[in-house]
Amino acid sequence: MQEFFVKLSSFDDVRAFVVLATTQPFEVYAQAPSMRVSAKSFMGMSSLDCREPVQVVGDCSQEAWEEFRRAASRFLV
Repeated sequence: MQEFFVKLSSFDDVRAFVVLATTQPFEVYAQAPSMRVSAKSFMGMSSLDCREPVQVVGDCSQEAWEEFRRAASRFLV
């Protein structure tokens, strides 16, 4: 499992992150202290408490994860 943390400060940030996660060929999850949701689900992502950084996890190659991480760089904490 690979991981990084993001800060999604607005509705537009959540929407943009979901679009980015949806383009990944592997499963991407977001987890807050009390729940884990698919990062490809707008409804799931909208249900997270985004006042704190959100942990993003996925199971893929290091190369694919680094590419995803670079694409998500504007959200990184």
